[in-house]
Amino acid sequence: MKYITLPNTDIKVSKICLGTMTWGNQNTETEGHEQMSYALDQGVNFFDVAELYPVPANAKTYGDTERIIGTWFNKTNNRDKVVLATKIAGSGDYTAHIRKDGFSKKAIKEAVEGSLKRLQTDYIDLYQLHWPERGVNCFGVRDYPYKTSAKEAENHLEILETLNDYVKQGIIKHIGLSNETPWGTMKYLQASEQHNLPRPVTIQNSYSLIHRAYEYGMSEVSLRENIGLLAYSPLAFGVLSGKYLGGNKPQNARVTLFPNYNRYSSSQSLRAVEKYQEIAQKNDLTLVELSLSYVNQLPFVTSNIIGATKMSQLKENINSIHIELSKDILNEIESVHRLMPNPAP
Repeated sequence: MKYITLPNTDIKVSKICLGTMTWGNQNTETEGHEQMSYALDQGVNFFDVAELYPVPANAKTYGDTERIIGTWFNKTNNRDKVVLATKIAGSGDYTAHIRKDGFSKKAIKEAVEGSLKRLQTDYIDLYQLHWPERGVNCFGVRDYPYKTSAKEAENHLEILETLNDYVKQGIIKHIGLSNETPWGTMKYLQASEQHNLPRPVTIQNSYSLIHRAYEYGMSEVSLRENIGLLAYSPLAFGVLSGKYLGGNKPQNARVTLFPNYNRYSSSQSLRAVEKYQEIAQKNDLTLVELSLSYVNQLPFVTSNIIGATKMSQLKENINSIHIELSKDILNEIESVHRLMPNPAP
């Protein structure tokens, strides 16, 4: 395994981060435990979860993924071996069953205390804001939503002050953002600097071969402000495994089970996937290996969040850390990207 220090901290995390959002829905508690034990044995010491998981989110399963991690901690006594990241849910119809007051002081208190209880821990290494309260173009929205952007932006100062109370108590070690924009990220960084408050150390946004929009603005923020990307959906809901090509709908696969998860499944995306698969096959790689190893080597990426429903997938995903792409392969990837830039929103 390869390791990197979380920006502006002394915490070393694996370049591969274990994603968990299928545990409690597509995966059982036993399978979640198996994945964590295997990943830790392979040197993966960074786990990412969120209070709303598993997905799709609903009231019945709310918090179940955190509970699965908590029972594993209790069973294995491995809490001190894991750098644990979780998130408070953003506001919106999708999370109305959780709460409706966004990132208010009351909401943050409820979310932090609930996560601690479910995770069976007394501290969280990285606490993230899952998505902004204001209207932004994330989760498959390509263009800026002008009609909803009139909603007042978050009170960045109040949010940081509230989180700082938990940082001072040692309950939260560091804070991070997720699904943020350059403007939102800079507002948090500005408020933290001006008022001597905790500085976000990471931002968790989508990034993959077919969705490289992070490079428009956010990559510069990452590099110049030293706030690392935690790349989620690096396989684009499994689309970059190639398993959906040719109209295939594998049984129990995520997009098969949840057809509304079609963010990465447009005809343009699938055409790009075919091109990337040709590059992989030409160089004796699987498409998964090509896709993940590309993300692993990016200078603004702190960790690559992989997820799997099967152990065979997990093993292949983790093994990507050992693959180095040659300059020729990288040039081939860029040739496809120039022809079909960001086909997925």
